[in-house]
Amino acid sequence: MALEQIDHVSDNEEMQRCIDNCFEAAQACEWCADECADEGEEMATCVRLCRDVADLTTMHARFMARNSNYSAELAEVCAGACEECAEECERHDAEHCQVCADVLRDCADSCREMMSA
Repeated sequence: MALEQIDHVSDNEEMQRCIDNCFEAAQACEWCADECADEGEEMATCVRLCRDVADLTTMHARFMARNSNYSAELAEVCAGACEECAEECERHDAEHCQVCADVLRDCADSCREMMSA
């Protein structure tokens, strides 16, 4: 795998897990936002939060890959956004919202673990 060539990633399990979880969260959020967009105005908050989180998580993964000095601050923002979005998704019975919430909780946890590593 290409990431094995990046020493600061391959030597850091927390960072690798966080990168993986961030990309998974982005995929779940894009799916959830797309599904919610077809369900009407009552899902507007879910759509907006999912889109924000998809952008934040992919940006955070890119910052970790480049070993940015801003990764820790972005991890904190990312974790908070994931939790807020998960809370919104949990309010809805749709399967895509429930799946998204689960993925986002994992992402928030891994972002916090990466911050403290």
